[in-house]
Amino acid sequence: MPSKRQRVSGAATAAGLAFLPLAAGCGGGDGTGADTTVAAPARVEVIASLTGCEAEIRVEADELREGVCRTAEGEYLITTFPAERYQLTWLDSAAVYGGRYLVGPRWAITARPELLEPLREKVGGTVRDLGASRGAAPGAPPASP
Repeated sequence: MPSKRQRVSGAATAAGLAFLPLAAGCGGGDGTGADTTVAAPARVEVIASLTGCEAEIRVEADELREGVCRTAEGEYLITTFPAERYQLTWLDSAAVYGGRYLVGPRWAITARPELLEPLREKVGGTVRDLGASRGAAPGAPPASP
């Protein structure tokens, strides 16, 4: 019978392997790997670690968790959501204020615009400009004149 330590180690290995497909990713087929669409898992602590910081959790609610990271490059917020619907609501609310956000599956990073691309290179996701869709749902086509 395996010892408790072996079972815990096995569970940790299994958990790590579960995230492997998220971290592995594939390139665009041209050998450069530049078109990767891999994005970090939706957990504040994991995303923070990938960016090189230890997040200070400042909001822990049913609909979201938010942590603040302070690094030499600047300060940014990592927000995660337990379900996509909460993220969509949050993005819709953020569209009222405009701005650019780094958005991944069930997470978003709020930072100064010059930090977004370096963060995207570390965690994946897409930089979204919510200023153009002011008041509209993110991803909605612009209103016709």
